[in-house]
Amino acid sequence: MAKSKEIINSLLVDVFNHILSIEERKLKEVGVTLSMTEVHVLEAIRNTEVPTMGEIAKRLRVTLGTLTTSITILVRKKYVFRYSDEKDRRKVYIKLTDTAKEVLRLHDAFHDEMIDAVFADLELDKDEVLMKSLENITDYFKTKY
Repeated sequence: MAKSKEIINSLLVDVFNHILSIEERKLKEVGVTLSMTEVHVLEAIRNTEVPTMGEIAKRLRVTLGTLTTSITILVRKKYVFRYSDEKDRRKVYIKLTDTAKEVLRLHDAFHDEMIDAVFADLELDKDEVLMKSLENITDYFKTKY
């Protein structure tokens, strides 16, 4: 059992690190100068129904202080802007600029290309056991973390 745990841990870490590394390299090739962390903050903003600082921090599972640091940098780089609710000044909203939306379009294209390649090269759609295992892993991480 210990050997299996080591193998699974190594595989998960390797896959995660490879994806991040390839993702960063591919985005740099098309002129994106943001870090992957910054791109993922933009993605979280886009995917948050009501993009307040609190909701985005929750989605990213980070503190408000950590998010504030990232948002300050993204505001300075002109990828987002922030504004306060007129009725409740404590609520701070974040809005993506057109430049940020273009970065996310390129990021999404990378993910589409990566998934298409994985399906083509590994024929995942024909391997029901592997697909079910990947679903189980995803469900586990969603419920556990």
